[in-house]
Amino acid sequence: MTAKRIGLMFAGQGAQAVGMAADIARQEPAAEQLFDVADKTLDMNISEVCFKGPLETLTESRYCQPAIYTTSLACLAALQVHCPIEPVVCGGLSLGEFAALQAGGVFAFDDGLELGAARGRLMQEACRGTDGAMAAVLNADSALVEKVCADHDIDVANLNCPGQLVISGPRGGISEAVNSLKEAGVSRVIMLEVDGAFHSRLMAPAAESFRPVLDAVPMHPPRCAVVQNYAGTTVYQPADIKDNLARQITGSVRWEDCVHAMLEQNPDLLIELGPGKVLSGFMRRIDKKFPICNVSSMDDLQTACEAIQS
Repeated sequence: MTAKRIGLMFAGQGAQAVGMAADIARQEPAAEQLFDVADKTLDMNISEVCFKGPLETLTESRYCQPAIYTTSLACLAALQVHCPIEPVVCGGLSLGEFAALQAGGVFAFDDGLELGAARGRLMQEACRGTDGAMAAVLNADSALVEKVCADHDIDVANLNCPGQLVISGPRGGISEAVNSLKEAGVSRVIMLEVDGAFHSRLMAPAAESFRPVLDAVPMHPPRCAVVQNYAGTTVYQPADIKDNLARQITGSVRWEDCVHAMLEQNPDLLIELGPGKVLSGFMRRIDKKFPICNVSSMDDLQTACEAIQS
């Protein structure tokens, strides 16, 4: 039987939950080792926050970003023990892009860990210096959303899938935009519980400060195709990868474009790694028939291996 072509997708900030990957770390030494490295490298008790919380601490960007990065790659490490794979393409949503790049061989685990920690710290600092907000806009015409954003001087943060966009910017502008969208007949606009206005111009100080951090990290051409959110397509050169990582902090996350770019690599199966099933939900709205599975706990591993081997 011909081996399946596997694509990997990695969760982004917002998917965190207390207890994430605790059972994987308990039962799989390869996963436990990554949490140990995270604790020692960052001199932070990432494992304790992941496994026991509290949620308020886990939600803080400075903890959340390295925590999700570590959790996602711990899930991959556990999967590789049970069912070794060589992905043909990797992608991640926002923060998840760092795990995707590490899985693609662009940088070492500890380098990605320190990048995630620095990104989280810088973004949290930018949040403290601004009064930003975000809102999910459901089942609305994208042209209408873009016009409303322009009218109120805010940004389109995420283009996740058909029928779901996220807007981001100053709290006052978001409030005005929400009212305008409702007046235009958009019935579902949901304010998000976030630290601030991610993927908007309010994050410019974080993006500027993050560039020298990126410059200091050695990066290599990926071993497989890797998609990046800012470009919305596959990227292969380390200089371009670094530039896109910096631009992503203030730029739109073009996840729907990223998924289409992943599908161009002709995978037979997509596996979502890390907490939650957000990306699987997006995928069902992009192509509801495409095979997909998740690995966020030990219970998921057998199902994923069966899907890979079937």
